[in-house]
Amino acid sequence: MNTSRGHGPINALTAVLSTNIAQIFAEDKEAKRMQRIEFRKIIDLSHIISPDIPLWPGDPPVTFDGVASPEKDGYYLRRFGMGEHSATHMNAPNTFFPNAIGIDTYEPASLVRPAVVIDVRLQARDHPDYVIGIQDVEKWEQVHGRIDPGSVVLFYTGWQALWDDPKRFINEDANGPHFPGIGAATTHFLLEERRIAGVGIDTHGVDPGQDTVYATNRQILAKDGIVLECLTHLDQLPAKGTTLVIGVLRLKEGSGSPVSVMAFVP
Repeated sequence: MNTSRGHGPINALTAVLSTNIAQIFAEDKEAKRMQRIEFRKIIDLSHIISPDIPLWPGDPPVTFDGVASPEKDGYYLRRFGMGEHSATHMNAPNTFFPNAIGIDTYEPASLVRPAVVIDVRLQARDHPDYVIGIQDVEKWEQVHGRIDPGSVVLFYTGWQALWDDPKRFINEDANGPHFPGIGAATTHFLLEERRIAGVGIDTHGVDPGQDTVYATNRQILAKDGIVLECLTHLDQLPAKGTTLVIGVLRLKEGSGSPVSVMAFVP
């Protein structure tokens, strides 16, 4: 005798409910995992700000002016000025797109991201105009696996070692700056095929120095993504597993902001 006869709809409903409950628990577990950062150490990826840092051609200088002194006022205070895209910084969509959001609009949760580091020092060492290609990403993935959606992809070109020599860091001649950057096709691949949240680099621009249309910036900022420039200490990060916490100055309608980028290393 078939004792299950007549209970087909009930059994089907039970199966659906079991599946949905399992999915809810799985999603809850993933949410809790995402709310926990496990780390062994924290690396600061931001340069110290001073009047001597490398500046993009035409950008305003970094200035510090005394306002109060312990001798005269009983406390120490300075006023400082700098461009929104100077030092280690993050760009905002309104840099290129009128009426787009400014740096003050990014939600806090969007500034905590998993990160991977792709090392292209060998490719860039003798080629200051090196354009980071899709092949560089695919080569990395062959070793470390597919880049997870929502990641910030950091490119380590070795340019961070030139920071204390502003002339070499910008590397400008009559044709403009010369430093490595991410190719337009590579950025499109990362956005559309890997669904990344953004990119970062240790040069003064995620676009190659000779790119005058800022294709990588434009593609990422069109999606309100993350663009980090002038990073440092990328040599101290593993290829994958790091969590970034990006602290911005919430400048009203700012086109960008100097940032404190903390890397939580597992």
